[in-house]
Amino acid sequence: MSNHESVTVKNIESAFAGESMANIKYLYFAKMCRAMGDEASARVFEETAAQEVQHAFGHLDLLYPKAGMTPAKCLEMAIAGETYEYTEMYPSFRHTAVEESNHAAVAEIDEQIAESREHAARFKAMLDLAARRFAALARVEERHANHYREALAKVNA
Repeated sequence: MSNHESVTVKNIESAFAGESMANIKYLYFAKMCRAMGDEASARVFEETAAQEVQHAFGHLDLLYPKAGMTPAKCLEMAIAGETYEYTEMYPSFRHTAVEESNHAAVAEIDEQIAESREHAARFKAMLDLAARRFAALARVEERHANHYREALAKVNA
């Protein structure tokens, strides 16, 4: 789905966010229940969390159809998302937390800024590595093609 102005696309993005948050929340609740000795509730939360992931994947299949995706595009999108987090989203959140004197939130946000920066760098390194590998492969393939052209020219001569 490429029309990001579409209400349907925005609804699917919202549904994805909701399913994703439900997954993590349910895993957190499972962890809490298990720590409190309630194994049965923990399992129900974990089973439901797994279903929420499948729902989220279904939404992603609509938002990012496989036919339009490549590893490079996935990496570029991840870099953009992580960069947004550490340059815009978290700094804005941090500013509000500082104004509200919420020191615990400031500390958490500072960690998230650092981690988002690290994530972006990791994705960028992988994208750069893939580009270097492709360039090397292209040179090898060009040498092979030239060799075959020379052999074909000798056969046709």
